[in-house]
Amino acid sequence: MDTSENNNDASIAKRELNGECDDREPHSPHSESIATWQLQEQPRYRLMHEGAEALANAELLAVCLGSGVAGEDAVAMARRLLKQFGGIGALLSAPMAQLLQCYGVGSAKASVIKAIQELSLRDVEHELAHADQFADSASVSRFLRRRMGHEPRETFACLFLNARNQLISFEVLFRGSVDRAHVHAREVLRRGIEVNAVALVLAHNHPSGSPEPSQADINLTRRLVDLLQQVDIRVLDHIVVAAGSCVSFARRGLL
Repeated sequence: MDTSENNNDASIAKRELNGECDDREPHSPHSESIATWQLQEQPRYRLMHEGAEALANAELLAVCLGSGVAGEDAVAMARRLLKQFGGIGALLSAPMAQLLQCYGVGSAKASVIKAIQELSLRDVEHELAHADQFADSASVSRFLRRRMGHEPRETFACLFLNARNQLISFEVLFRGSVDRAHVHAREVLRRGIEVNAVALVLAHNHPSGSPEPSQADINLTRRLVDLLQQVDIRVLDHIVVAAGSCVSFARRGLL
């Protein structure tokens, strides 16, 4: 058995796990390992002694990533990723496949990034579910932007509410193409009855980046309102989501 060949294969496998492939070279200058920095400047030390709020986004992300790649420390790598995606929100919301195309991001780091996103979303969803009433439109919009705003394909979801306007659940019901999701109104009706909803908020995203409702969006909303009224389920709003903003049908007077 050729042990040198096996060692080479193992090295290649490790580099692929870490996202280090020849066709994804970094676009940032080389930097020293964080371990060689002054202790007081290292992100983990600063987090422990100054608090997380004292760290920049790149430093916080570097702590989560744990390490960089050859010639690029974790902070430099974090800065590169934040610049490449245009900010922390877009980075966290990026699909796994897109993350894996980035130099230095293998399955381990991509999983960490998606876990951070999901934990933050669950925290907001928990707040919504335990609010006295589902009336904080700013929190709802923020949750929907983070959950759906960066989806590469159009997605249709519902927030189901009980008689006290408290959140029962958030559910994605349909996924479509880059510009259209086929929504089956009777499936929305069926799910509303199954979870014993008294009211709901409709939501879908526009991957194009513009949250302006189309005529098709308006027509669909009217059909859903009419259908759900037959079983006494109220449609409180339909929110169209983009990465940076939302449009509320209720506020526009479109319901």
